[in-house]
Amino acid sequence: MTDPRAEFESDLYRTAIGQLDQVATRLNLDPDIHERLRFPRRALVVSIPVRMDNGKTEVFIGYRVHHNTALGPTKGGLRYAPDVNLGEVTAPAMLMSWKCALMGLPYGGAKGGVRCVPRDLSRTELEHLTRRYTAEIMLVIGPDLDIPAPDLGTDETTMAWMMDTYSMTQGRTVPGVVTGKPLIIGGSAGRREATGRGIVYALYQAARFLGQELRGRTVVVQGFGNVGGVAARLLWREGAIIAGVADFKGGVWNPNGIDVGQLERHVAEAGSVVGFPGADAVSNVDILERPCDILLPAAIGSQIRGDNAERIKANVVAEGANGPTTPEADVILRERGVTVIPDVLANAGGVVVSYFEWVQGLQYYFWRESEITSRLQEVMTRAFNRVWALAQKEGTDLRTAALMEGIRRVSEGYKIRGLYP
Repeated sequence: MTDPRAEFESDLYRTAIGQLDQVATRLNLDPDIHERLRFPRRALVVSIPVRMDNGKTEVFIGYRVHHNTALGPTKGGLRYAPDVNLGEVTAPAMLMSWKCALMGLPYGGAKGGVRCVPRDLSRTELEHLTRRYTAEIMLVIGPDLDIPAPDLGTDETTMAWMMDTYSMTQGRTVPGVVTGKPLIIGGSAGRREATGRGIVYALYQAARFLGQELRGRTVVVQGFGNVGGVAARLLWREGAIIAGVADFKGGVWNPNGIDVGQLERHVAEAGSVVGFPGADAVSNVDILERPCDILLPAAIGSQIRGDNAERIKANVVAEGANGPTTPEADVILRERGVTVIPDVLANAGGVVVSYFEWVQGLQYYFWRESEITSRLQEVMTRAFNRVWALAQKEGTDLRTAALMEGIRRVSEGYKIRGLYP
């Protein structure tokens, strides 16, 4: 019999399944529930015809995957990238299930994507693509069904188009159908900075348990967008030394420290960190191997691998991106005593504040930014402390402990609800 997992074949999906299988053994998970967790509840593949600016019609392929609904409606980002496929969407949906459960959110995991190169599309083409994609997945999204959010290649504007398209079909405004929207149409204060801010809150706790402080620590950041850029700015304000920063075009390095305020102004004018005065040019790959106390990979997946993990000089790796460390690299870093704060914990600030936004949208009552950041810090601190305590109890690393906690919670939801029919 053909393995049904072949439908979702990809490196990322194999990694996610490997993590699940390893943790299932540690948890002595019910085999029937383990089998259910290996597969998404539903996966939708759609074609998206778009009339381009030149008058011709081009067809794009889009996906929306719901991993499970044991704990509530599904939640997950929407990605526009050239490498999007069913497996590359299914794996993050699975990881989102563990992340939401770990953070105590009433969600299952989801993920969506469209295979395209967003930089090659005009604003009009992106809008047409987004609206048609939304119309095609309308059957599987909704404020009590599945709530998309921005991810790689998408942003607040993308979410505004999605919300408007969905609302037009309902004959009323439905702010709860997506999160990560602009403030003026029901977005949440603090949402844009949430993932980066959550990373810093996780680093607070890691430093506390390791007997350190963030002030004076040297930091290298790969990725200077809403995640890495925000984290770099907040760490810099805490007194950390931002020694290296890279984006998709390249990187800059100054062991004496980079003024992040000046760097942000340079990026606003030049479109990249490349060319920032007073710093040496490095590649966005080589910067990972520069000496530092804290490494923050916040760009794309599989950046720390078996072939470069030995050269990572950081004592702490905080995963801002999804899946930046491969399983082979994980083993090497663990053996070398490097503390890895895993993606399902470190970058969970985005989905936590998305949850806050969803709740505000359903209630039509909005909170102050100070309330948002205070509640985010409370949730991140609680989750980190649980994971750290479990890692100490089980004698394992933080990734395994975080996955154990998240998978255990989802499996308990399955067990309590049973199997229909």
